[in-house]
Amino acid sequence: MLFHQAIIHLKPRPRGYHLVTGEILAGIPEVARVRTGFLHLFLQHTSASLFLNENADPDVRADFEHWSQEAIPDGARYLVHRLEGPDDMPAHLKSGLFGTSQTIPIGKGHLLLGTWQGVYLGEHRDDGGRRTVVATLWGEE
Repeated sequence: MLFHQAIIHLKPRPRGYHLVTGEILAGIPEVARVRTGFLHLFLQHTSASLFLNENADPDVRADFEHWSQEAIPDGARYLVHRLEGPDDMPAHLKSGLFGTSQTIPIGKGHLLLGTWQGVYLGEHRDDGGRRTVVATLWGEE
């Protein structure tokens, strides 16, 4: 049985939705050793999100950004929390909606994602900086 944990520091990205599957796998190469198991990913932030979705057409990522900006605009007058600027509370709400963790099955050393699935980082702040993911791997070698 293999148990392994890694802290992955994702490079800073602009506001938007970004595929980070490759960056995650580069940060935890031990996935290749697992015959059957799971990879749990946990984003240690409250103003970004981590989720699975379409990995092929970049229009999907643009549509996520357009929709989320319409649904929860920066500086919305109904929001009370404003300590860190007009994009802070909307970022917290988006993080809560999209989520901050995923558990992905592994088979024969590969993530068992669907054909069109990838791991997304939703960067919900104008200047979110580097984001940190705790990757916990467990399974049979």
